[in-house]
Amino acid sequence: MEILVINPGSTSTKIAIYDNEKEKWSNNIKHSHDKLSEYNNVIDQLEWRQKVIEENLKSSGFDINNITAIVARGGAGLDPISGGTYKIDQDMVKDLYNNKNAEHASNLAGIIAYNLSQELDIPCYTVDPISIDEFEPVARLSGIPEIKRKCQSHALNLKAISRKTANELNKNYEDINLIGVHLGGGISIAAIKKGKIIDVNNANQNGPYSPERCGTLPVLDFLEYIYEHNFKKEEVKKRLVGKGGLIAYLGTNDGVQIEKRIDNGDKNAELIYNGMIYQIAKEIGSMAAVLDGNVDAIFITGGLANSDYIIEKLIKKINFISDIYVYPGADELENLALGAYRVLNGKESPKIYSEEIINMGDKYDK
Repeated sequence: MEILVINPGSTSTKIAIYDNEKEKWSNNIKHSHDKLSEYNNVIDQLEWRQKVIEENLKSSGFDINNITAIVARGGAGLDPISGGTYKIDQDMVKDLYNNKNAEHASNLAGIIAYNLSQELDIPCYTVDPISIDEFEPVARLSGIPEIKRKCQSHALNLKAISRKTANELNKNYEDINLIGVHLGGGISIAAIKKGKIIDVNNANQNGPYSPERCGTLPVLDFLEYIYEHNFKKEEVKKRLVGKGGLIAYLGTNDGVQIEKRIDNGDKNAELIYNGMIYQIAKEIGSMAAVLDGNVDAIFITGGLANSDYIIEKLIKKINFISDIYVYPGADELENLALGAYRVLNGKESPKIYSEEIINMGDKYDK
């Protein structure tokens, strides 16, 4: 069974063909700044991005008519839903097209997959989008009744690596408690109880600072900072997500470059880098408390998990909690494909977006 996988990012579009859970072909299509600047909004890129995908498939020699199904990255615009593999339908496409909850290139994935699936008369799916919400009620409390904590995370990778870790332990995914640590441009640290993400820092709003994001801030001091500089809303958001964390302190989000600076005796770079590791360890400790200390394993994944410097220092701080497994990188294409195969092989039933929104009830303020 051949599956087409579609994963658009802000400056590239990744596509792949999988055959019986093995990658057969893939391509990372880079998009120039000049080309992207032709479009005022992300949704305006839809027709062009779909054409780019079709042309790349054709030039690769693959016959698109042989594809069994399509799977796409979960869009940031979706409403909160429980974890799983979802059928992409008109209700989901509508929210993606309207950027209902957020504007992001990932919203294009489901629309393109749906368009192609209609032409080919085959099913299309998405797997564990960032809007996955499996919080227990206590995790939603913020300290201000009008504001609820929102569950957003690198759910696709956290769920996929949870399954790998369960296999390492020779246990069922739904029977164990894990702390999942995704280390990338943003950082997600999750308490995963019997297969569900019951608590996680929102990588855009709190937790440790990361290569590009500020993490949790002293709220009153930040409020004074905003008023003192008379920032506009969009300026503040960019400062928090995109220009915070390592890039704010050190002018770069490149861990390799920072580690070279540390090797060359840059004490400030060492302090800031170690500060990020310190905050990551603190967040992992808090998730151990969420699980009442009943932690079968901790797994660390994402791009920064390739760093021996980070992993060695982090393990020293957290190895008293549980055994630790390290899976560097984040293979989104493979994780998406495996989610689709679980449905196609009858191991999992596809969920319906509109039904899951109703099931969420009033847990989440839309």
